[in-house]
Amino acid sequence: MTESRELGASGLKTPPLVLGGNVFGWTVDKAQSFRILDAFADAGGVMIDTADVYSSWVDGNKGGESETIIGEWLRQSGKHDKVLIATKVGMLDGEGGAKLAPARIAAAAEASLARLGVDTIDLYFAHQDDEDVPQEDVLAAFDLLIKAGKVRALGASNFHAARLKSALDIAMKNSLPHYRVLQPEYNLVSRHKFEGELEDICITHNVGVIPYYGLASGFLTGKYRSQADYGKSVRGGRMAAFLEGKGKAVLEAMDQVAAESGATHAQIALAWLAAQPGVTAPIASATSVEQIGELVGCWDVRLSAEQLDRLTAAGA
Repeated sequence: MTESRELGASGLKTPPLVLGGNVFGWTVDKAQSFRILDAFADAGGVMIDTADVYSSWVDGNKGGESETIIGEWLRQSGKHDKVLIATKVGMLDGEGGAKLAPARIAAAAEASLARLGVDTIDLYFAHQDDEDVPQEDVLAAFDLLIKAGKVRALGASNFHAARLKSALDIAMKNSLPHYRVLQPEYNLVSRHKFEGELEDICITHNVGVIPYYGLASGFLTGKYRSQADYGKSVRGGRMAAFLEGKGKAVLEAMDQVAAESGATHAQIALAWLAAQPGVTAPIASATSVEQIGELVGCWDVRLSAEQLDRLTAAGA
């Protein structure tokens, strides 16, 4: 079993892979979701990432479907003590207003707790920044949840560097809770949103990083090589941007490393992420038990410094 890593200053630990729950109630039904969750927990996986907005984009859904499935699995499996649950507020409108209005945060947290069937959310994210609400008010709303024992640690997702820095400064000045974890988009073919100033802030302030789209919506599995491959999944339409950019060069470098190491493309992509400065654990989702076996296999992949540099240069 792989060693767990400290998730910044959150007080939480996770092995270097977080399971994405965005597919539950979307491309994966409840029964299959249960099998995937069982396989992840049984393999030593710890953190499961979801959001109240998953999967409101599906016809007939209203949001909260992923949390509901995870909650039912927690109750039926008896594995609540083996895992940590991360969820989010800020993209699903509802009671209390929109985005990060304090009343919305309070109402959304109660709804998430009810769907998950837990007393405490281990890691609660602001899913996106909300410049219409003073950051002091946002953090004060989260502070109430922490003091009530309903949230253990806070995270920020999709924040730009300046806003994350200002939130950390405001928290320090006003004795409010800090964002201890960042969830940015980051992978071998999409690096500009994290590398640089945002990465430096996280390292300086010990903010743990769990990047989403660790496999670039499946592109980094290597199965999308041409336009003819786009029909292989519901996310195939997103692949053109990667192929037209630096994707081909990255896949060629990954092909070489795969031949040298025996690791799969998905394992290489996740191992590269886990080796980057500041990154605690990449997030990846799975639609089958077999994929879980492959994903957790990234824990055993040891890429050399030269291989890491080669991959980095291909996507630069």
